[in-house]
Amino acid sequence: MVDYFQESRAAIDARVDADMRQSAAALDVKDSRERVALACRLLADEGHARSLAGQVTVRVGDGTFWTNDFSSGLAGVSADTILRIDDRMQVVEGEGKPNPAIRFHLWIYDRRPDLASIIHTHPPAASALSMVGEELIVAHMDATMFYNDCAFLAEWPGVPIYNEEGRIISEALGDKRSILLAHHGLLTTGRSLDEALYLAIYLERACEMQLAASAVGAIRPIDPARAAEGHAFMSKPAMISTSVNYWLRQVRRRHPDALAVPAGR
Repeated sequence: MVDYFQESRAAIDARVDADMRQSAAALDVKDSRERVALACRLLADEGHARSLAGQVTVRVGDGTFWTNDFSSGLAGVSADTILRIDDRMQVVEGEGKPNPAIRFHLWIYDRRPDLASIIHTHPPAASALSMVGEELIVAHMDATMFYNDCAFLAEWPGVPIYNEEGRIISEALGDKRSILLAHHGLLTTGRSLDEALYLAIYLERACEMQLAASAVGAIRPIDPARAAEGHAFMSKPAMISTSVNYWLRQVRRRHPDALAVPAGR
């Protein structure tokens, strides 16, 4: 036991990384559309789908993108309603129409070739912060993945279906993974769907905690060095994949209809 207590930080980090990688068992999902559908249903379960406002996009790699059908919103998505669109928002696979706000996703993808997925929603807590013009305060471990990594757009540029709004939002995001949009909602990005989804779930929860804490007293931000340490830990790929697989296993049990894909597609 004494030797265990003398273990170095580097040794602990290496062991925890190995343990998390072993725990990050892949979710048995055969089709990328199924994973997008489960992601949409998770967002709906977490309160991100109170209207049709909400888009999930995943870059396919051939200049096309998977996304949810506009009329299905997030709560009504199943694998058979997932669309593949080109970079002019024309449907190349599936039936339906994409959300017109995906135009600003395309602006972000154009500026950020490192990104593979974008999620934009109007959940309650992020929307409430957006109404009072508050930036996110990193004051809890579960918000540290946003330390120096969450941009803020202070003024609403208008309904985001035009090119000017796409330019403004993409410039405001810069090189960060997430952004709070004044009078609007949240947007998260990732090098994978899992990363964008992980950030979207945690960003809304962080906003919810901030609203609850501010009703009690002054919020105390985490020390910058500790916040940076938390950002590194909470952003580990194994942490992201383990968390997302945990959530999606639950979603699959709750919503088996999300995996419906017609024969021949």
